[in-house]
Amino acid sequence: MARLSGLQRDVLSLYRQCLRAVKEKPADTRSHFRDYARAEFHKNLGVGKKDFGTIEYLLRRGRRQLETYQDPGIRNLH
Repeated sequence: MARLSGLQRDVLSLYRQCLRAVKEKPADTRSHFRDYARAEFHKNLGVGKKDFGTIEYLLRRGRRQLETYQDPGIRNLH
């Protein structure tokens, strides 16, 4: 298996954090959060490995969204 770059590790780390955060949500809405996280990552699959600016921007944006959705007051996504 090839070694991952720092940005690749950061992206995988953010994805794992998102999936862990789903476990903290009510059981009946977990699938909404999981599907949303998967869709956001899937939407950006086309970003090139060398497009560092875009990747760093998406990581920052993803971390902010994760912080927002980890709030216990947010119980569902539509």
